Amino acid sequence: MSDEDKTPRKPSARTWARLALGALSGLLAGGAALAVAELVAAAVRPQAGPVVAVGGAAIDRTPTAVKDWAIRNFGTNDKLVLQLGILAVLALLALALGTLAVRHRRTGAAGVLVFGVVGAAAALGRPDSTGVTDALPSVLGAVAGAALLYVLVGLLPAPRRDRSPAAATPGEDRDEGWDAGRDEDRDEGWDAGRDEGWDRRRFVIAASAAAAASAGAGALGRALNGAHGREAVASRKNVSLPPPASRAPAVPRRAQVRVDGISSFVTPNSDFYRVDTALVVPKVDATTWRLRLHGDGVTREKTLTFDDLLRRKLIERDITLTCVSNEVGGPYVGNARWIGVRLADLLEECGVRPPSAGGPADQLVARSVDGMTIGSPVEDVMDGRDAMLAVGMNGQPLPFDHGFPVRMLVPGLYGYVSACKWIEDLELTTFDAYDSYWVKRDWAREAPIKTQSRIDTPKPFARPKAGTVMIAGVAWAQHRGIEKVEVRVDDGPWQEATLAAEDSRDTWRQWSYAWQATKGSRTLTVRATDRTGEVQTEKRTPTVPDGASGWHSVVVTVD
Repeated sequence: MSDEDKTPRKPSARTWARLALGALSGLLAGGAALAVAELVAAAVRPQAGPVVAVGGAAIDRTPTAVKDWAIRNFGTNDKLVLQLGILAVLALLALALGTLAVRHRRTGAAGVLVFGVVGAAAALGRPDSTGVTDALPSVLGAVAGAALLYVLVGLLPAPRRDRSPAAATPGEDRDEGWDAGRDEDRDEGWDAGRDEGWDRRRFVIAASAAAAASAGAGALGRALNGAHGREAVASRKNVSLPPPASRAPAVPRRAQVRVDGISSFVTPNSDFYRVDTALVVPKVDATTWRLRLHGDGVTREKTLTFDDLLRRKLIERDITLTCVSNEVGGPYVGNARWIGVRLADLLEECGVRPPSAGGPADQLVARSVDGMTIGSPVEDVMDGRDAMLAVGMNGQPLPFDHGFPVRMLVPGLYGYVSACKWIEDLELTTFDAYDSYWVKRDWAREAPIKTQSRIDTPKPFARPKAGTVMIAGVAWAQHRGIEKVEVRVDDGPWQEATLAAEDSRDTWRQWSYAWQATKGSRTLTVRATDRTGEVQTEKRTPTVPDGASGWHSVVVTVD
């Protein structure tokens, strides 16, 4: 063998073309797998789709610090970012499997089946799994994708064989342009569209048909999935909330500060924050919804329908909710008028007593239709505060995003220990016997909301003119109420702000301060004092394990 023969040869044009078409075949196969899976999921249930199932499994296994980072940086778009990330990874894997299939056709197709198994396992492992049928979307989608990849790669041009018998290995594809370097630019069959069984037109037709069929199946699947909750949508439209037996007092006229840039005292439903783990918002039919109440210390179990709740005495209350993932100065806080059934009344009817009265259960575990579990202290639920099973929000039936048909909320507690959405089960137990979803992930078992305040205006890095500048914002200490808010400019003395009228101790309170601004860079800081006399702490802590603390500051430049 000459030295020239030992020199590695560059891949031929034929080799690069085969690899590129193989990658394209893999991408088409991946798209077909997802499209078929989505179509099958429409017949099973949307939550069984592989992207949703794998995404849910990813959320469950993601470290708490990463989840907190995602919420902080992406907000309510965190789920969209996760789904796009999953699709991007699947696309890269599909390209890799297509490239592999060029040399090892069966292995590449088998790789697609492996990912179907992963998706099926994720679907079956979800807490809301309804059984083996949840595996069907991933399995059938993978079979369709594997078959398409096998067929498309079979239509690619065959590799040019090395004419030296000694160079051939049985069962291995040898491309003469890659292995021997011969005829790199002499692929006449390729140029003409036919070579060793290669028919470019057949491949183009097959690939185009596969792409069109996948697009059609995907569109049909999305349409059917969109219609999956048709009964739920109809049931919500048919809900007519009865007048509450106990109405909320009218919001005081001076509860809203008249300063541009401050939050609205009542947060519209469309603007209310949403933080949960549901990649697909559950759509529950109110006519078939049931709530079971059972557990330790329950002497009379109850199963309630939605109409049962509406026939009970309803209360109406203004309550501010806060997410434990809210950073200092963050947006995950909102105020709404809620209508619902007093939760303590239901528990008492079932024979439940709080621990202070000798009851055996100190934890109330709420379960959602999507498998979420949230544990609340029984003592707090039954201490006289307006804990409720809410059916209405700002005069309307609950939006689906916020828990229709029924959600739970307890004033004064962060949402992850009180605000179960799409609730279907209430169990009395103990904190020692059971850890709910977030407690298993390093969050505190009990989490009263911390005293906090926020500057809404001026915004960070604003450039107000020298003179009178209105500083304004909100402060909250649910179930304790806000007594005082103070503002500081740079390292100057604390100045007391003007408080707006208080609606209730369960709502946030607006404040304002007329600042005589002078030119230069200025740091504005706010702190609040609640009605127990506790002053908001300066100490900065992260959101984990029981909520962030610290003073909110903004830097502005006065012109």
